[in-house]
Amino acid sequence: MKRKLLVASLICQLALSGLAQQPDAQKQQPNPPTQPQQSTPSSDDDVVKITTNLVQVDPVITDKNGKIVTDLQQDEVEILEDGRPQKITHFSFIAPDSGNQPANNIAKESTGKPIDKNAPPVPPVRLRPEEVRRTIAVVVDDLGLSADSMYFARQAVKKFIDEQMQPGDLVAIIRTGGGIGALQQFTSDKRQLYGALERVKFNPTNRAAGAFASTAPDPMAISGTAMSDANGPDRSRGADIDQLREDLFAVGTLGAVNYVIRGLKDLPGRKSVVLISGGITLFRFDDNGQNYRVQNSLERLIDLANRASVVIYTLDARGLETLNFTAADPHIPAQNLGGVLSAREGASRDSQGGLRELAEATGGIATFNSNDLAGGIRRALDDQKGYYLIGYRPDESTFGLVRGKRPFHKISVRVKRPGKFNVRLRKGFFGVPEEEGIPTTKTPQALLLTALTSPFGSEGVNLRLTSLFFNDPKFGSSLRSLLHIKASDLTFTEEPDGWHQSVIDLVAMTFGDNGIVVDQLSHTHTLRLRGKAYESALKEGLTYSINVPIKKPGAYQLRTALRDVVSNRIGSASQFVEVPDISKKRLTLSGMISRGVEPNAFQQSTAAAANDSNSADQSLEGTDPLSNAALRQFKPGMVVEYGLAIYNAQLDKGTGKPQLLIQVRMFRNGQPIFAGKDLPVDATNQPDLKRLTVSGAVQLGSQMEPGEYVLQVVVTDLLRKDKYRMANQWIDFEIVK
Repeated sequence: MKRKLLVASLICQLALSGLAQQPDAQKQQPNPPTQPQQSTPSSDDDVVKITTNLVQVDPVITDKNGKIVTDLQQDEVEILEDGRPQKITHFSFIAPDSGNQPANNIAKESTGKPIDKNAPPVPPVRLRPEEVRRTIAVVVDDLGLSADSMYFARQAVKKFIDEQMQPGDLVAIIRTGGGIGALQQFTSDKRQLYGALERVKFNPTNRAAGAFASTAPDPMAISGTAMSDANGPDRSRGADIDQLREDLFAVGTLGAVNYVIRGLKDLPGRKSVVLISGGITLFRFDDNGQNYRVQNSLERLIDLANRASVVIYTLDARGLETLNFTAADPHIPAQNLGGVLSAREGASRDSQGGLRELAEATGGIATFNSNDLAGGIRRALDDQKGYYLIGYRPDESTFGLVRGKRPFHKISVRVKRPGKFNVRLRKGFFGVPEEEGIPTTKTPQALLLTALTSPFGSEGVNLRLTSLFFNDPKFGSSLRSLLHIKASDLTFTEEPDGWHQSVIDLVAMTFGDNGIVVDQLSHTHTLRLRGKAYESALKEGLTYSINVPIKKPGAYQLRTALRDVVSNRIGSASQFVEVPDISKKRLTLSGMISRGVEPNAFQQSTAAAANDSNSADQSLEGTDPLSNAALRQFKPGMVVEYGLAIYNAQLDKGTGKPQLLIQVRMFRNGQPIFAGKDLPVDATNQPDLKRLTVSGAVQLGSQMEPGEYVLQVVVTDLLRKDKYRMANQWIDFEIVK
């Protein structure tokens, strides 16, 4: 990584250099109506707790028709611990806000017209913690899915992203056989989720690689004398190895889900994990009648999920299994046929035991119909519409030791109102209070790691990250990133001779879509400033520049975290970037940069450019340093200039020129508020028609409300007739008073 610390006021000139200016190409003024922002309050009380002062659980109660009951009163419910009634001290019904429509319905709701499937996508909305309605981890168990089952799983997850995901959903798609890569972070960005889904593929080394590999007896052993019965005590060494292999992979699956739940623990509200698997065999015993390997992992996972307010929904992705013998089976002696068939039937049944136990013990639902995986995901989402929080004060004995161990306490809830009700509830908890084993302080490294992996930016030190894709004919593709640091959030100590010093720890990691770190840095920087440089830094901030060459196309994410050493305040930011394959000759756009200019300065620059074509790259005296390419804070009425590159435009055979249209759109909270006209792109004096550099401008309305917005540029290639004739790029900005 090439690194420089620059005063923020210099970044505009550096970032915009090399872009051919077209100042008259597009100057349009949106004056959008303001709309109230919807949000869901978040409270620390809206989670499951297990402490010495409070045990709190979150049952879902439905009537005989499966409809959630919302009006129960405290005296109509009884909670029991180990069969003993407890005095309820906390009782409430939680109904997460479900008023938002799915994102693909926005266009119809806004305009009343049918949705155009060929329209460019709506840019994602960056969620704040209080805006999250549902937090969902879709975990695809590639350690335990056959090739056929993986197909069904991928189709179900794609349908979820296409049709079932709603605004306010924070989602991650995770492979049990993958690392902690960029595409496993929770996001509301569908581009990132589609990229994650592309990495979900059949794993030929998993425990389901061969049908009944761990349950069918070794054919060599059957034909000899080493095995008298398919289920007998003299199982072949090969069968033992297969069983060990399957158990280890099952533990690997549970360990991956354990990791996901630990990541979910600190996220807001009630969370859910949707585990799509090919089964987890739970009750297979060793010669001593024990099954420590899988059982212990499952118990620890259930207890962790219950403490983290996570509900686990399990889906069996296997199709209708052929348990009878087929031509693919080896020759099996007649005396062993019954035993082999019985073993297969029992293995198929037992492999569902772990999935059923995970769901039932955490208050979820288990689905065993591979033809309805999408329906299983939908039921899991619908199940989040409402639940009760019921708490009681536990006895001292609840957290006492029994024969040196922490006992498991079973929880149940009864509805005393007349009628038939179904209560789905976490089965219980181990007698370990949450305050035990939790360190009161974290190391600096742990603080940075937590900030680096969180889906929400830490705001102890305000950071703003801008990562852009560019392609150069000589150097290839690269990511150019600007990290703006609000210097006034840092602690500066006074030094002799007017110097001011601040020490920061900075970590930046670029992940590929396979979870592998492409590039990283970790440094401690000592900043020493004085005089005007110090005053300018406090007012305008500092910008850290990071350039990462990219050898392979794909999806990447840059994550950054910064710690002020003196105050221990943490800041973090991350951004997802798609690096396309330029060699495929598809219409593609680079990353987009933008800056804000005062109207008078913009007019002067436009006039100067009209009189002198060599003055296009001159700096603008009216440019607000806070409106630079890294920070993008604009005032109402300002002119927003943008620039980007267009790759692989088709050329007319007669003129040798491209025929491109460019349109600007603007969004707030995912809602379109402005759409400009389609304007032609002027390719005059462009040195490389396969790498066109264009820019334009749009003026903000003078009455636009403060808040976060997205500027989107849509380019259409009129000479193309395929599905790649349209490309789009966007960048976020903020309006401030």
